[in-house]
Amino acid sequence: MDLDAFFVSVECLKNSAFLGKPLIIGGTSNRGVVSSCSYEARKHGVHSAMPMKMALRLCPQAIIVRGDMDSYSYYSNMVTEVIREDAPLFEKASVDEFYLDLTGMDRYFGCYGWSIELRQKIIRETGLPISFGLSANKMVSKVGTGESKPNGTRQILHGKEKEFLFPLSVKKIPGIGKQTYKKLSFMGVRKIQTLSKIPARLLEREFGKFGVKLAEKSQGIDHAQVVPYCEKKSISKERTFTEDTLNLNYIRNILRKMVDLLAYELRSSEKLCSCITVKIRYADFNTYTKQRRIAYTANDDVLLEHALEIFKSLYARRQLIRLIGVKYSGLVTGSYQISLFDDTLHSISLLEQKDWIRKRFGAHKILRASYLK
Repeated sequence: MDLDAFFVSVECLKNSAFLGKPLIIGGTSNRGVVSSCSYEARKHGVHSAMPMKMALRLCPQAIIVRGDMDSYSYYSNMVTEVIREDAPLFEKASVDEFYLDLTGMDRYFGCYGWSIELRQKIIRETGLPISFGLSANKMVSKVGTGESKPNGTRQILHGKEKEFLFPLSVKKIPGIGKQTYKKLSFMGVRKIQTLSKIPARLLEREFGKFGVKLAEKSQGIDHAQVVPYCEKKSISKERTFTEDTLNLNYIRNILRKMVDLLAYELRSSEKLCSCITVKIRYADFNTYTKQRRIAYTANDDVLLEHALEIFKSLYARRQLIRLIGVKYSGLVTGSYQISLFDDTLHSISLLEQKDWIRKRFGAHKILRASYLK
């Protein structure tokens, strides 16, 4: 199941004036990138990950919205809860994509009819359009979902996988990106049917282990299981500046803000981290990272101290900076442990109140005053 143009659909729910209009979600600066766009904008050639400048050249009448991740998370969780109530086993693959394992349900219910009822329930309770593909495995179901969009359904019966896949472009196979497609095109392979006729050993020679997977996928074979829960190994944030900068106060403030918000994310999900990494990309695109092992924590003050120290030791070239990023890794489940010597009643109370405000009103609703400079 895949929510159709999810970010756009949420914005249309919040503001009905956007319905039927070319809408683009993404950054508004010169370096902005399209995060999502409506089907009306896609007709002009606009697509996600496209530079905003190019998108506006293709569709100058488009409406630009910066986007609101808090709203998108809220609606994503709404859909997740509806699915959780009814589905025997499901995997949340991303903010807008779900895999459901209905094995055995065909004995008591019609799987296709049951899926249609669940889809209607999601649309009724959330107001969001959603499409699905039903088949014997994850890969064919994902391709089927793409072919059923927008706001449609598709069933590929067992044994009919090749009949469904063969007429499609190899670009439809999950995992085939621009470079792989380009290489396949040079080989004269543009349709899945043509790919299916190439020996697996030849594909392995050209693409390595992925070549074996390509051979299987071209035949409609996929052994991947629906995984109900996947432990998050790390969380991170990055910021690309509108213009390359040497303003260290500004850069440190951006770093502080990212550290704060990530620390809140840790505490909200009841996680602790044991490693912090800082990333710098200079104007010449040379990228450097440095990490530090730390005691398990989710305290933003402790994490901020480490982040600023790492940045100070990492920034040595005195060049204009293009991007700054921070990552927490080595995550384990656990709540923040109060330090007997370092924490005070005031600092503990402040942390609790900040989290309460963010949980109720949104992560960006309370910030350090230094961020406003």
